[in-house]
Amino acid sequence: MEYTAADLSQRERYKVLTSFVLPRPIAWVTSVGPTGVVNAAPFSFFNVFCEDPPLCMFAVNKRPDGRMKDTLANIQRTGEFVVNIADEPLARAMHESSGDFPPEIGEPHYLGLKLAPSSKVAAPRLADAPWSMECRTWKEIDVNGDRVLIMGEGINFYIRDELWDDEAMRVHMERYHPMGRMFADRYCRTDDRVVFPAAEGARAIS
Repeated sequence: MEYTAADLSQRERYKVLTSFVLPRPIAWVTSVGPTGVVNAAPFSFFNVFCEDPPLCMFAVNKRPDGRMKDTLANIQRTGEFVVNIADEPLARAMHESSGDFPPEIGEPHYLGLKLAPSSKVAAPRLADAPWSMECRTWKEIDVNGDRVLIMGEGINFYIRDELWDDEAMRVHMERYHPMGRMFADRYCRTDDRVVFPAAEGARAIS
C-alpha cells in the first residue's frame, strides 16, 4: 500500500498518521480564560524537542464550526500555559475533558479535578498530575489558517515526589504509569516495557 499525501483528503491523511505513529504522549494543557475560568484540554499531537531551552510543541486545530478553541485563545491572550501528564488514575477525566465545553465552564471544576498554583505562570497545574511543566509561549506557527503549532518553553517543573530520585536524576519507572494515545477513543497503558542492553559501540539515541 502506498499513498501520495497530496492525493488524500485531510481526513484521510489524519487517519494514516494517527493510525501508525503510536502511541503518542498527551499534553493535558491548563490555561486561564479572561474571566478566570481554568481550562484543561488534552492534545496528542505533542512532544518535547530539546532541553536548551526546554521546548515542547502541540497542535491546536479549530473546532468543526471554525471557532477557535479556548486553549488557543487563552494562550494567545496570556502567553502562558501548563502541560500536565495524565497517569492511569487520571485517564478517564483526561478523556472526558476533550469534550466541547463552553468557555464559561472550566473542565477541572466540572470534572472535580484539584488545582494547585503554579510558581512562575498564572495558569494553575493539575494537582494530582504526576508531572507538570509551566510554560511560556516560545513561538507560534500558523498552519493553513486552521491549525496553530504552539511551542512552549518550560520554565518550571513539578514532579510527584515518590516518582523521582533527585540524586540520580532518574524516574522510578515502576511507580510511573503514564497513558498513551492511540486513535479515536483508544488509549494504551505503558507498563509492558522491554529493556535492551546497550548496543556495543553504538551512540545513544536521542
